[in-house]
Amino acid sequence: MEKQTWAKGQLIVFIKSLAMGAVNAIPGVSGGTIAMITGIFERIINSLKSFDITALKMLMKGKFREFARHTDLIFLVNVVFGNVVAIVSLAKLFEILFRDYPIYIWAYFFGLVFASVFFLGKTIKWRIQDVVFFIVGAIAAAYISIATPAVENENFLYLMLCGAIAICCKILPGTSGAFVLILMGNYRLIMVDSINYLRFDILIPFIVGAIVGIIPFSHFLSWLLKRFRNATTAILTGFILGSLGTLWPWKESIVEIFVRSGAPKEVITGFKWNLPQMNTEFAIAAFYCILGLFTIYLIELLAKNIKK
Repeated sequence: MEKQTWAKGQLIVFIKSLAMGAVNAIPGVSGGTIAMITGIFERIINSLKSFDITALKMLMKGKFREFARHTDLIFLVNVVFGNVVAIVSLAKLFEILFRDYPIYIWAYFFGLVFASVFFLGKTIKWRIQDVVFFIVGAIAAAYISIATPAVENENFLYLMLCGAIAICCKILPGTSGAFVLILMGNYRLIMVDSINYLRFDILIPFIVGAIVGIIPFSHFLSWLLKRFRNATTAILTGFILGSLGTLWPWKESIVEIFVRSGAPKEVITGFKWNLPQMNTEFAIAAFYCILGLFTIYLIELLAKNIKK
């Protein structure tokens, strides 16, 4: 019975990770949003922060079981595997949906993320300071989606900073690592030129920055969630609300074409937002938006049943 419960728990984590991977395939959207909605965000942060000196000593002494328990390794591998499976298997499907039915798929995700703000908000014991943090988070995420990109910079320390910030934004709800690289002016340099021409002078500092950044950031986030859970949840919920601009169904993408591995690649660098027309398309989009709202309700219902 205990093994069945464990297996069921791992299956649920895998399904949630599939959802994270699916959302990561959407331009400008963070899988951290789904992690927050489905309740595995804090566990991911705690697992990442457990890769510390104690874990290194266990690994060096060959205490692999203790190492796996200390780092919650099976859970983390499950999360990574689910993300990879979703990204690989759903990439083509999302390509078709965004090409042929962009407004409907954006409407579904808009409803899904909008509902998550409400359900996450219910977990917060609102005080004046928490409202302020919520507003700050919303403004920060909204700014990221409309800010003007900086100029390209090949400085070693700046590349490390790009890696650290990009990986942190990758797990933060409501933010996108790729979008932040665009804002920092180094998307082409890091994600295109360094890969096409194997520029290790660019890749190495970026990867080092990502590795160096994720561990202390996960420690910091874990500390915040333990000491200031209300305020941290409020600001993260604000981040999710502020990211809704990138999910607005009636928008035109501002696209720049880069050449990666000899082939042109379109990268969304911003959006031009429009108001919808009251027609059949709007009615269908509204239906998918409501379907997104209902999806979050079902997730919440499932979570309550699991706890029972």
